[in-house]
Amino acid sequence: MNMTMDMMKGAMSSSGKPMEGMDPAMMQECLEALSACMQACIMCADADAGEGMGRCAGMCANCADVCDTMMRMMLRMNGWDVQVMTSMMQTTIMMCRACSAECAMHAEMSEHCRMCAMACDQAVMAMEKMMGSMSGAMPVA
Repeated sequence: MNMTMDMMKGAMSSSGKPMEGMDPAMMQECLEALSACMQACIMCADADAGEGMGRCAGMCANCADVCDTMMRMMLRMNGWDVQVMTSMMQTTIMMCRACSAECAMHAEMSEHCRMCAMACDQAVMAMEKMMGSMSGAMPVA
């Protein structure tokens, strides 16, 4: 993913309107955490569905969708709006926390739930770190 992110950052910096004050390395860390969370959630949802754990499967599927949407929004540099991004990041954090809590209830008996909860927790940490860096971020005109 690093080579792809490096290429995208170069393309965005030459043609896009990045958020002033955003750290590209922090953005990359956040995208990687969201990607890992999305993948873990998809695997967990598939496994849960086969084990008759409907609530957990649904929670994981929703979390995967929210992470995917968050990643797509982060990559649309021309469409950034601080209030919208902050709201979406808060929503993503809430979804990841809810998914982590649900999976944590099954973590002792289910390896995929344990891994999913960990991936959700890592995504929350990365999102919170990125949100902290956005406090003064403003779109470049």
